[in-house]
Amino acid sequence: MRDMEEKFPRALWVRLIIYVAVGHLFAAFIYLLFTLGAQNQ
Repeated sequence: MRDMEEKFPRALWVRLIIYVAVGHLFAAFIYLLFTLGAQNQ
C-alpha cells in the first residue's frame, strides 16, 4: 500500500476527485436540461 501512495501523490488524487465531481455535475446538468426540454414539448 505504501508504494501505491508513492506512485500517486496527494495532489493527483485531489485533482482526480475534483475532475470526477465536476464531470458528474456537468453530466447531471445536461441530463436535467434534456429532461426538462422533453417535458416542455
